[in-house]
Amino acid sequence: MLSSMTGYGKARKASGGREIGVELRSVNHRYFEFSARLPRSCAYMEEKLKSLVRAKVSRGKVDLSLTVTALEDPDTAVLVNRPLARGYLEALRGLGKELGVADDITLATLCRMNDIFMLRRAEPDEDALWDAVRETALEAISHYLDMRAAEGARLKEDIEERLSAILLLVARVEERSPLTTEEYRARLYNKLLEVLEGRQPDDQRILTEAAIFAEKTAVAEETVRLKSHVSQLREILSAGDAMGRKLDFLVQELNREANTVGSKCQDLEIARIVVDMKSEIEKIREQIQNIE
Repeated sequence: MLSSMTGYGKARKASGGREIGVELRSVNHRYFEFSARLPRSCAYMEEKLKSLVRAKVSRGKVDLSLTVTALEDPDTAVLVNRPLARGYLEALRGLGKELGVADDITLATLCRMNDIFMLRRAEPDEDALWDAVRETALEAISHYLDMRAAEGARLKEDIEERLSAILLLVARVEERSPLTTEEYRARLYNKLLEVLEGRQPDDQRILTEAAIFAEKTAVAEETVRLKSHVSQLREILSAGDAMGRKLDFLVQELNREANTVGSKCQDLEIARIVVDMKSEIEKIREQIQNIE
């Protein structure tokens, strides 16, 4: 199936007291390039997530974003630094005696000393967290690939229409090309009549010159190759395993043959047809740059 390199997909799941969200987006790129925005606690997952995406995607610049939100309070232990608390208490009592003030120290007084208390959160189970993230990521990747496939179908339809337009233009070149030789022969004959002041030109010489002109401006080989390249492009598109590089090569060949037709022809109408042909080829080139 033809696939675009442009795509977006996301998924959210609740698991193990957390809500996990994964988003992917990509744009065209010559090679596969992956970047991820992860919570610090999930940094160890980057290579694993890259492998998941890499297994499904061969080209494109892919950005992945992961969020992990706690839905429940994690297991947290409150630790008390008892030696430090006794130190504070002794220091306060000693200061009270020294200054001659009443000893009204209470537990609330000590609670104001923030460094007496420490919070220790339980370390997450990395394997369980990864399993949940992996499940969410696979769902997001599935949505992402669906969008790429839909965009690929649109690209294929557009390219097919432009290939049909190119074939029509090639047919016009094939129809017009033989006429240019006859027109050249007529112009040459009339020009010789002027030069010879009414005397009969040498018909054999005119035929020879017309034959040389026809050989120099013949584009039959180029039009045959143009139609062949169009056929090959359609075969690749229909095969379902289209590769952007193969398509790009054939489009280069299309452009080369069109340029040759344009350089060989000495006819204004064919030149205009070639301009239209090159415009269609360039639009196809722009489209295939986004095909994986």
